[in-house]
Amino acid sequence: MREPRIAIVDDHQLFRSGVRAELEGLVEIVGDADGVDSAERLILDSSPDVVLLDVHMPDGGGVEVIRRVAPERPNTRFLALSVSDDAEDVIGVIRAGARGYVTKTISGEELADAIRRVHGGDAVFSPRLAGFVLDAFAGAAPAADADSELDQLTPREREVLQHIARGYMYKEIAHRLDISAKTVEAHVSSVLRKLQLSSRHELSRWAAERHLLDADS
Repeated sequence: MREPRIAIVDDHQLFRSGVRAELEGLVEIVGDADGVDSAERLILDSSPDVVLLDVHMPDGGGVEVIRRVAPERPNTRFLALSVSDDAEDVIGVIRAGARGYVTKTISGEELADAIRRVHGGDAVFSPRLAGFVLDAFAGAAPAADADSELDQLTPREREVLQHIARGYMYKEIAHRLDISAKTVEAHVSSVLRKLQLSSRHELSRWAAERHLLDADS
């Protein structure tokens, strides 16, 4: 599978250059833009797979970029990359249509992994931000149904499920549970199969609807 084609949108030139340097050789960068108007032109002209999008810019920010181009480029996905970890910023850009939100403390390799996951259809969040989104979008589900479905999972699979729902990456889960990343991936595959789900995004939503983040991990 080819690496995703990305565009970088941020009003700070030094930051755009830094992101380019971090991602060089990991993904294909089609261009960068410093504001809403230039981002609109870039995205419509180059049709990137994923747009790395700053939330706050002087001429409208990430929400305005999504509003302008998403109807014209339905296959382009948006990943917010911001210094802000404010709940309103996170929820606002997700409601606008972004598939994820990570903070600028993320490493280059982690960012490349987040881009690939968003390109593949997953929703990706820095761990402490996932709860904002899950709280905002979670709906109620009958407890009996949740208990019945959870009974299919082993205790370890439930632990992995909770960590996935909180936004942790495989390597982070492996470190926290003292198992290998391949073992984490095997557990996720097993959980998806048992719950008849097809992606980590669906898994996160399933867990949120059943309030599993409130449970002890």
